[in-house]
Amino acid sequence: MKADKTYAYEIEHLTTGYGSGKSAKRLLCDMTAGLRCGELTCLIGVNGAGKSTLLRTLAGLQPMLGGSVKLLGRLLHSYTAKEMARAVSVVLTDEIPVQSLTAYELVAMGRMPYTNYWGTLSRKDSKIVSEALELVGMSDFSNRRLLSLSDGEKQKLMIAKALAQNTEVILLDEPVAFLDFPSKVWVLRLLSRVAKEQNKAVLLSIHDIELALQVADRLWILGDENFVEGEPRILAKEGQIDFLFRGEGICFDRETMQYSLNIDKEES
Repeated sequence: MKADKTYAYEIEHLTTGYGSGKSAKRLLCDMTAGLRCGELTCLIGVNGAGKSTLLRTLAGLQPMLGGSVKLLGRLLHSYTAKEMARAVSVVLTDEIPVQSLTAYELVAMGRMPYTNYWGTLSRKDSKIVSEALELVGMSDFSNRRLLSLSDGEKQKLMIAKALAQNTEVILLDEPVAFLDFPSKVWVLRLLSRVAKEQNKAVLLSIHDIELALQVADRLWILGDENFVEGEPRILAKEGQIDFLFRGEGICFDRETMQYSLNIDKEES
């Protein structure tokens, strides 16, 4: 793949997994792709395909088993921790360790790559934190402690923290998992808007295939050690979506891009 300023990530023959040598467990092999700026890309696939592992690898949190990854034109392994924090913000499914923090304090942690040793917020930093809270609809929760909030509210705050970090890339692992349906739609539309209006590359994993098909600019699909990418409607028409949830009574309509259930009911 040729270097292109429209790509945040340029991935060549990437292999992900755990361990090393003969004992290594490979989850994804020989992946070549590019993550585009200005687009929302949804990462979908069957359970155990390695979605979280891929995100952690791209975030530099675990080593790749093969291939190469360039981030903003530089090899991923050449970044220092501080440089990574200014280039990529990450929202994982890990539990927030300090539940006594207030919502404002958690989101303010997104400014740490830019503050001094003591973490002192400038007037500009404080403004960015307040704007991030407002963007996710959590301004009224600023002084609430995390232990008093629901899982869904905490998830919105983690997204606000990523937005406050003000990076060119945002990676999110199941960011709408704990939200009700209207909130899922609202958050996905927000991330799509952020990608386009701020020219950020946003990559998120999601289990809700039908939502991904409707909101994503592009899909990354992980199967059994294979990888496919493209525009949702094109992939659907090519039959690339059908295999994700194959099973008796499960049908996927390539035109409407929706799943349906065929359930035989016994006559009473």
